[in-house]
Amino acid sequence: MSSVAEKLQRKDQRSTAAKQVRLKLVYLDFWSVVKLSFLIWVCLGIVLVVATVLIWIVLFSTGVFGKLDTAFQDILSDPTFSIASSFGLPQVGLFALVVGILNVVVGTVLAAIASLLYNLSVRFTGGLLVGFQNS
Repeated sequence: MSSVAEKLQRKDQRSTAAKQVRLKLVYLDFWSVVKLSFLIWVCLGIVLVVATVLIWIVLFSTGVFGKLDTAFQDILSDPTFSIASSFGLPQVGLFALVVGILNVVVGTVLAAIASLLYNLSVRFTGGLLVGFQNS
């Protein structure tokens, strides 16, 4: 009488040879790198904007800005100074959006330049050796 557990136990006792594959990366397609890096940087830009807005909302709702207002009013001796009015949600959100757009543009351009430099350096180095193993 054999159960499924016994069959699996016998199967694990056999040693399986791990297959290894070694490949050389000798070419990066320019447009594929640009498209992939653009998508990655757009996702990171969205994360940046959402995280910035959420942090501002948490700081505002917990009253951190009010405590900072009183501290700065005491230091500056200016009773009209307010951080919440100077750095409101629209200003912070717009600044985060501008920084996110700049990150998308700069990150995509840097990835494109890196792919061009890699394709040029492959002529001298022979490429990057990549190994895969089936375990």
